[in-house]
Amino acid sequence: MDPSSGIDIGTAERKSELWIGLDTGGTYTDAVIMDGAGHIAASAKALTTHWDLSVGLGNALRSVLGTLPGEARKDITLVSVSTTLATNAVVENRFSPICAILIGFNDRMVQMAGFTDQRGDVIVRVDGGHDPTGQEDAPLDEAAIDAAVRQYADQVEAFVVAAQFSVRNPDHELRARQRIRALSDKSITCSHEMSAQLNAPKRALTAALNARLVPQIRHLLQALNKQLRHEAISAPLMIVKGDGTLMRADVALEHPVQTVLSGPAASVVGAAFLTGLKDFAVADMGGTTTDVALIVNERPVVRAEGAVIGGWRTMIEAVDVHTCGLGGDSEIHFDRDGHMHVGPRRVVPLSLLAQQFPQVLDTLRELAGTDRVAPFAAQFAHRNPGVDAGAQLDRLERRVWESLADTPRGLDVVARTAQGAEALWRLVDRGLASLAGFTPSDALHVLGRQSGWDHEAAQLGARILTAVQRHETAGRTEETLEELCARVYELVIRRATRVVLECALAQDPGVEAPQGRWGPLGIVLERLVEGRPVSALIDVQLRLPNPLVAIGGPAHAFYTDVARRLGAPLIVPEHASVCNAVGAVAGVVAETCDVLVNQPEYNLFRVHDPAGMRDFNNAEEAIELAKRVSRELALAAAQRAGAKEPHLETTVIERRAHSSGSGDYLAEARVRSRATGRPTTARA
Repeated sequence: MDPSSGIDIGTAERKSELWIGLDTGGTYTDAVIMDGAGHIAASAKALTTHWDLSVGLGNALRSVLGTLPGEARKDITLVSVSTTLATNAVVENRFSPICAILIGFNDRMVQMAGFTDQRGDVIVRVDGGHDPTGQEDAPLDEAAIDAAVRQYADQVEAFVVAAQFSVRNPDHELRARQRIRALSDKSITCSHEMSAQLNAPKRALTAALNARLVPQIRHLLQALNKQLRHEAISAPLMIVKGDGTLMRADVALEHPVQTVLSGPAASVVGAAFLTGLKDFAVADMGGTTTDVALIVNERPVVRAEGAVIGGWRTMIEAVDVHTCGLGGDSEIHFDRDGHMHVGPRRVVPLSLLAQQFPQVLDTLRELAGTDRVAPFAAQFAHRNPGVDAGAQLDRLERRVWESLADTPRGLDVVARTAQGAEALWRLVDRGLASLAGFTPSDALHVLGRQSGWDHEAAQLGARILTAVQRHETAGRTEETLEELCARVYELVIRRATRVVLECALAQDPGVEAPQGRWGPLGIVLERLVEGRPVSALIDVQLRLPNPLVAIGGPAHAFYTDVARRLGAPLIVPEHASVCNAVGAVAGVVAETCDVLVNQPEYNLFRVHDPAGMRDFNNAEEAIELAKRVSRELALAAAQRAGAKEPHLETTVIERRAHSSGSGDYLAEARVRSRATGRPTTARA
């Protein structure tokens, strides 16, 4: 496979090496061991413990290590992890508060960056910035930066610095970072380090997402390092980026936004490894999200202009994944009109809750045996073990927190009101509590399509839900348990089919559905997604020409019908349930560096080197310097990210303009170097 694709399904270089792949998902933490011949030697799953990731990671790691003889641990030369934690945080709008220092921004730019919608953020605008040629537009107000740091450092988790035209000259962002570092030890993200593209508001947004995600990734890596030390494993630790390539864990702490879509990207790598296919669609359904991507001619379709997730458009190059809040553990709920909805929030399935806390069954039996429909029926919450709410709670959150216990209690006792329920969700978002309710996984238990958890709890939950629906519709709806669960199943099938279809249509600019609306074709497509005939006189069918590869825990349960509606052959590979963990050890390290050359004045060619601008009177000399700089920076970045003996490729894209007096001339050149290599292992 072409190493520049970001997917390498080659084997370890030494036959005796063992690599461990891990994936922390919204519901399960998976682990695999791959041997030097590229075989999956062992796999294991454990429940993800959001309040302390080290517990779930430790359980999965110990389970998979238990398959090895003791002396084999010395052969473990690499550990690599993929995670949906950053992705889920974006989808669920669950962020840490930041202070954004915006240099040279006006009101419109602040609004375009989307800061105003974030609870707890601090926005500070200061004078400064540069013009499109890289010349200083206004002096940097360092005193205002110092004042902001002193005032807000204790209120936020991280700082963001974004300046107008910083990709043309990063001087003001670098000086601002120096001022912040002198006064605070909080992490700092500069926008010019996120992307070389213009568009300051979008760069600021990407930098803000990066800063907000630092605590989540730090928590993950601290937990994993703790468990590796406990198991006496000292191999290098890598993490999967959103484009499917790898980076060292310590580098990921500086650039956590690059791990957005890490889990979905690993699923693409893993699916390619497990199937050996060149052209296919992959659908990964986990507990929280469903992620769909396309692979064409052995390469994943990449969104070079930036990944879009949860409504946020970043400037991070990533696999073009279509993500929606649909998973096996998505919350099933009804609106005031009695219409059923699934997701986007994740809850603990009742069948799993009863397995962990058997006493919940008594409460469910009581609720199912009464004609009175209690508020928040069949919904439970409990405190997560080992957490402390601290003092950062408002009055309502404090009341809800004090109503919680270490064992599940009904939301009618804990939340009491809709406002209390919102406060509870905020506690859940902070990792302080867990919420449980009826989910598609419970419906599958009732229908006999899934087992392993408590079947009775799922049935009782469905019975209570039918009572809730009768109450919401004033008795107009009467369903059996099986009918209700079949409707849940059908709702999931429709949404899962739709997201695959949207992903495929998005590759055709004239057909892509803006904001999910399909225009004149909408009625036809909706009926096909629903599995209904379009017309009595016209036979219309969908046909996805390439195979649909379904991975993730619920793949077998849902995707047979999804593939049938899409007219696609279905492949559920061996090890599909741990595909992301497989993908975590099948990637390469790859880093890219862009250097711009433009002509701000006639016969003046400016190289926008991150270390400082350089001017030349000759275009060839400017481009040669840009090549050298981009190669050096890409090579250094790849080595820092953990690549061994990286391979360099450099391309130059010129944009030429026409002058009536002198003909064509170079207006701009973008020099891109990409360094790609296998991860450095403990024996390298």
